[in-house]
Formats: sequence, C-alpha cells, structure tokens
Amino acid sequence: MTTLDLHADPVDLTAALVDIQSVSGNEGAIADAVQAALRGQAGHLEVVRNGDAVLARTNLGRPSRVVLAGHLDTVPVNENLPVRREGSGDDEVLHGLGTVDMKGGDAVFLHLAATVAEPRHDVTFVFYDCEEVEAVRNGLGRIEREMPDWLAGDLAIVGEPSNAVIEAGCQGTMRVELRLGGKRAHTARAWMGVNAIHALGEPLRRLEAYQARVVDIDGLTYREGLQAVRVSGGVAGNVVPDEAVLAVNFRFAPDRGAEEAEKHVREVFDGYDLSVVDLSPAALPGLTAPATAELVRAAGGTAAAKLGWTDVARFAARGMAAVNFGPGDPTLAHTREEHVAAGEIRQVTRVLRDFLGQ
Repeated sequence: MTTLDLHADPVDLTAALVDIQSVSGNEGAIADAVQAALRGQAGHLEVVRNGDAVLARTNLGRPSRVVLAGHLDTVPVNENLPVRREGSGDDEVLHGLGTVDMKGGDAVFLHLAATVAEPRHDVTFVFYDCEEVEAVRNGLGRIEREMPDWLAGDLAIVGEPSNAVIEAGCQGTMRVELRLGGKRAHTARAWMGVNAIHALGEPLRRLEAYQARVVDIDGLTYREGLQAVRVSGGVAGNVVPDEAVLAVNFRFAPDRGAEEAEKHVREVFDGYDLSVVDLSPAALPGLTAPATAELVRAAGGTAAAKLGWTDVARFAARGMAAVNFGPGDPTLAHTREEHVAAGEIRQVTRVLRDFLGQ
C-alpha cells in the first residue's frame, strides 16, 4: 500500500495521489492509503470508512461546521499515468490523470486535515468514490443514506477544479426527449408515409429562435442554455422513418427550482410529447451566509458563478451554502492533457488555511 505523507508539500502529495490509479469503481487502494494516513497522522480527527469513502472530522464544539469534500475516483486512463513533473517552484506543472479532476483538491484537503488541529470552525473531510459515473453510484448519495450526520454543516467546499477561484452555487441540468411519430413507407412511394424526422423541423426552429436568460444572483452572472444534443431516427436507407427522437439539454440558473425548469421546457415545446430523462437541481450561491462570506474574504473578496453542475447541489439540497474551490482549469478535466500548476495548489492551501484559522 502506498504511504502518503500528509505533512508534505501538497504538490508532492498531489503527485503521490495521482500515481495511485483510481478509476471509478476501483478506489479501494487509494481509500486504503487515505484511511491509513489520516489515522496515523491526524490523531485529532475521528476517522471512519464507508465503502470506498473515507470520512474524518473534528469535534471541538465550534459554533459552525465546514465540510470539505473531494472525490477520489477518476475517468479511465488515457496514456496519462504516471504523473510527470516539469519546472520548479510555483511554476512547476504536474501532468497526469486526476491532477485537475480532482486529486489536487484532495491533496489540499488531506494536508489541511493533518496540519490544522485547532480550526476556528469544526471541519468534516469527505473523500468519496464514484463521482465520475452515473449518479446512482455516487458515494455522496450512499453516505447521505447511511451516515447523513456526516454531511451536516454550515458551508460545503467541494474541491472541484475552479482555477483557484471560488465558484459559487451551480447550474441545474435537465435532459428531455421529444418523440415524434410518423408512418413507414418505401422511399420510392414516400407519399404513402409520414416522415417523423421531417417533423423535427418545428421544434428545431423553436430551439434556433430561443433566447436564453442571463440571471444575476448575489452579484454573480449565470447564463442559461437550451440546446439540441442528439437526433435519432430511421430504420433503413430506403424506408420513410416512423419515429424520431430529439434530445435536448437545459442548463438552468439556480433561481429556478426543478419543477419550474420542467414547466419552462414544456412551454417551449408546447404541443409535443416530451419526457424528462435526467434532472439534477441547481444550487444557489449562498454568498450571504456568514461562513461563505468569510471564505470569499479569505480568497481576496471575489467569487464567480459556476457554469455547470457539481456535487455542491447535493449539499445545497440539504439547506447548506456550497461552493467549488480547487486548483486546476476545469476545461482540462477528462482530457489526456490534464495538468495543474503547483502555484494553484499552494494558493488554494493558503486560502483555506487562512479561512480555517491556523
């Protein structure tokens, strides 16, 4: 088993974590290493295991609690292991799977877990499994069902890559399908059939003309989007298709609840058979919450809107303020070229150390 030094420079700790392969569903080795390191080097924490998730927390009786959450899994390997390091100092760059999404953030949290023994807030650390796969396997969902008190707090900080800038809240996402029917016929006698693919013209025109909202919430700008993402239909090259399916993705601002978002999409496609096939609610930024405002001050006083969906929404659904804050460029996540700057890892560490108070 790999031995992790939680007191080391979090850049070195990032490299060590990257070299423990942990594709979703195979997090046992990294969870074992994290569990052993926390139990051996952070005696001030209560540490428990749940499947391939490792949880730890202080119990100091502070008036507020902060949850630091990071997933241990990665997408599949794409010729980007082991870690490769270039440069030196804060200009050093770490290349490899998980450097951005999100072992850099995990390294920061693990380092703080071992080195901040008397924080001004009680702190819970959650290192969980299966974030990169279907939602039903997400370790946070299992923890919420089996150990809900471990996710309770006043503020959740998810270490997803955010270019070392606080990204507050997140958009909601909804996928819907429109199914249009027709009548099969031989294309040599097309007048005897009804072409379901041709019938997609009107809903596609509505999408082309759609004007997405731009919404200001707590001084942050969220941009909505309604986009066709897939068209399917047809059975053969000489048959008029009798069914066509248009898949649409709606990214909605956090001032819309799930029901309102669905109502809006149904209004856009009024008159068409529509079914919701996937839905994840949005999360409000919560910048007015005292703990969030304190974190933003520690980070220099600015925050940005999260244009995308992350697990902050799971915490927001519990009534908590939640933000994304981690090293790395999110546009590099899931790419073969994943890399992170050492300076960003150290910057996030400094900000969170100042926020936690030691």
